[in-house]
Amino acid sequence: MRFPPRLTRTGSLVALLSALLVGGTAVAPADAAATAVGSVCYGALPAQAHDTLDLIAAGGPFPYPQDGVVFQNREGVLPGQSTGYYHEYTVITPGSPTRGAKRVVTGRKTREDYYTSDHYVTFKLIDFTC
Repeated sequence: MRFPPRLTRTGSLVALLSALLVGGTAVAPADAAATAVGSVCYGALPAQAHDTLDLIAAGGPFPYPQDGVVFQNREGVLPGQSTGYYHEYTVITPGSPTRGAKRVVTGRKTREDYYTSDHYVTFKLIDFTC
């Protein structure tokens, strides 16, 4: 039996206990997380995301040493996978003195690329057909 990430299991237990003690319905955080992944057309992404996707396709070079590191999915927003499945890359934010909040996270599957503009709170699967 495969369990969801620890945070999801713990959060589900807390939600269930709260619902039982206070009354109401329990909504598992995993369900809430699933709604945080939508989709976005490739053409609707900012130009900097296109640049990042081009660099990923070319194998670099990348502007930051953190680019290409394993994305742990600690937030549990993306579909659960084994460690090492996801990798993250910076989408440059013009005018930002830091890496900013925008990222592309790739999965091992072909064209399984996600975009986040809010530092892993929500993700959008990039649709390359539109």
